[in-house]
Amino acid sequence: MSTLRSPRSTVRVLVVGAGGLGCPALWELAPLLAARGGSVTIADDDVVEASNLQRQILHRDADVGRPKVDSAADALDRRWPRLAVYTVEARVAAHNVGALVAAHDVVLDGTDSFESKFLLNDACVRAGVPLVHGAVVRFGGQLMTVTSESACYRCLFEAPPEPGAAPSCQEAGVLGAVCGVVGALMAREALAILDGTPQLAGALMIYDALALPDRARRRVAIRRRLSCEACARAAAALSASIARSSTASLTSASSSTATSPSPSTTTSSSTVASSPASPLPAAGAGRRSSEVPSC
Repeated sequence: MSTLRSPRSTVRVLVVGAGGLGCPALWELAPLLAARGGSVTIADDDVVEASNLQRQILHRDADVGRPKVDSAADALDRRWPRLAVYTVEARVAAHNVGALVAAHDVVLDGTDSFESKFLLNDACVRAGVPLVHGAVVRFGGQLMTVTSESACYRCLFEAPPEPGAAPSCQEAGVLGAVCGVVGALMAREALAILDGTPQLAGALMIYDALALPDRARRRVAIRRRLSCEACARAAAALSASIARSSTASLTSASSSTATSPSPSTTTSSSTVASSPASPLPAAGAGRRSSEVPSC
């Protein structure tokens, strides 16, 4: 069983999207997080629809029309009342993604929007917070892990496709069981990250439900792309932070020859890879949108 090692005293996991991927991922994560005394934050601005119930396993007929975050939180509370669950009924966007990501140890991307996927990737790379990406369409899916040492989503896919170039789940359809498999694998990878042993950092796992059992999963190695904008910005921010810390340390050392520094003036040497102690955004923060992932 995973020991869930984490730099914080309690583990904090962010799941973006409470749909076809987020629901099975939450179901798999909940028991271990509850046993550890950890917490999970669910972010989504959509409502439960009857047409999606066959793959969104945390929601029931009685939940149709309710916010997905409330329905999912109630389902987890019924089964694991000791688990701390936070909800953010808002679309993850540029104005709130930084605070959300920085307040957690690992992020699971269960969205069905290229815009959201690139936004989460860039924010996690910038903050140094591990990201587990997942996606499904028709009879297949894929997942990968992004860490501070690995290639990122933008290294693999340089930019979002042109509108209409790639089908969405609503347009192409998706087999519900594929969502369950990929969502469960995302949860397993998140637990491996918290245990310090990520399995898919620098790799893309491709799942094909129509393939023979021994060929259903393929693993493709991914290298960092030298021209990746997200990695370049993160490296520049890290260098700037180190330079500021070095300058502050030299200034502090110079002034200490005259007076002894007080504890309140001690300079921290943390880099941008450290998670700042940011409060969780209030439930319902952000703007609502009709363009919501439903997979």
